[in-house]
Amino acid sequence: MHPGCNFLYGDPMRLTRFTDLALRVLMRLAVEEADLPTTRDVAATMEVPYTHTTKVVARLQHLGLVEARRGRGGGLALTATGRAASVGAVVRELEGEGDVVECEGTTPCPLRGACVLRGALRRAQEAFFAALDPLTVNDLVASPTGPLLLGISSRAPTGPGGH
Repeated sequence: MHPGCNFLYGDPMRLTRFTDLALRVLMRLAVEEADLPTTRDVAATMEVPYTHTTKVVARLQHLGLVEARRGRGGGLALTATGRAASVGAVVRELEGEGDVVECEGTTPCPLRGACVLRGALRRAQEAFFAALDPLTVNDLVASPTGPLLLGISSRAPTGPGGH
């Protein structure tokens, strides 16, 4: 393969850890009924670093999918928009819709003007997103996933250490 034809992120059609965690945070919040978990609680439940979780939560807040309530009784809550959000739309927003291959980089691929692969990969990427479009965050926590998430949440370690 020509050095200008670089597959981005190493694995095409694979979600970044950021997007994976964002979807899991949305799912975790979708099953909460009464107690609002803190970012630290969510990080502990997911067994991921607190600092990474705070970045994810900030992005989800910016997108209007999650709200953070401060003070006594505060915590994280999924918004109505977040609950009804299309998983495909969320993934598109977090992953970006850039090409799967980088043909125009610092060493442009000489095939870029006539490459069949680039178009095929773009269509495959869109099919990947389109397969997620009909699913909502609520759909992701339907049985058996939702009850399992509730069980995991209730066993989560709490306290000052977190992750």
